[in-house]
Amino acid sequence: MDVSAQRIAAVRRFNRFYTRQIGLLQDRWLQSPFSLTQARVLYELAQRERCTASDIVRELRIDHGYLSRILGRFQNNGLITKARSPEDARQKLLTLTAKGRKAFAPLDRRSQDQVETMLKDVPAARQKRVVAAMAEIETIVGEGDAPASSYVLRPHRPGDMGWVVARHGALYAAEYGWDHVIEALTADIVSGFLKNFDPARECCWIAEIDGEPVGSVFLVKDSDKVARLRLLIVEPQARGLGIGRRLVDESISFARNAGYTSVTLWTHGVLTAARAIYQRSGFRLVKQWTHNEFGKDEASETWELEL
Repeated sequence: MDVSAQRIAAVRRFNRFYTRQIGLLQDRWLQSPFSLTQARVLYELAQRERCTASDIVRELRIDHGYLSRILGRFQNNGLITKARSPEDARQKLLTLTAKGRKAFAPLDRRSQDQVETMLKDVPAARQKRVVAAMAEIETIVGEGDAPASSYVLRPHRPGDMGWVVARHGALYAAEYGWDHVIEALTADIVSGFLKNFDPARECCWIAEIDGEPVGSVFLVKDSDKVARLRLLIVEPQARGLGIGRRLVDESISFARNAGYTSVTLWTHGVLTAARAIYQRSGFRLVKQWTHNEFGKDEASETWELEL
């Protein structure tokens, strides 16, 4: 299909605007020692417990040789370690070191601060329009990435907690036959979260599709060194888009940046999709028992992740 010169010019104009708006024309990204590409590679490494160079090439669509040079520099500077994959000896598993995570943390904070500064004087209704427009661009132009980019994550805002409580009560009753106690427990958790909320050490992420909430997760302070992951839920119609995995990944990244040394969580054996996400994220099962708090016997579990 032919594309008009006018549309091409409009896209180029927007590209020039946005690259200037977020500082892509600078030699170094966000006043750091890293280029934009190097910062993106650090971001991908920070979101995964372990990954391979092929994972990053596939995600960022960059030349393998170029990535190899970046990774070589990172290794020489002590930012990453490489280990042979037990599943495929030809692959090397990449992991950020403590030094690497320390280098990434200020980048992550500055990026969040940059976007907050850009949006803070924009009225809430227009913020919503901006985010929706960005999601639509991703969906239309992003080819195979459309399903995963059709949702957005945002911090909690007034009214969200009622949705969290209601959906936990309804979904667990419908899918697992749990009684009203799960709704009461959820209400207690969100009430305590709101009353004692510490934004420096706690967070709630809400996933949205077309402006409607479809998922949530909470990260709360358990102790000075231990964070607790709570209330992970994804609506049935939104499952399969990677939302649950993204909610957990964002929470883990927040926990690292907040200075926690581990994350713990409570779950149940019947929650197979959630358990698979926890296992993929590096959590390990440390305790099992049975209870009937929700009106029927359930296999209950504690999982932990060392950061």
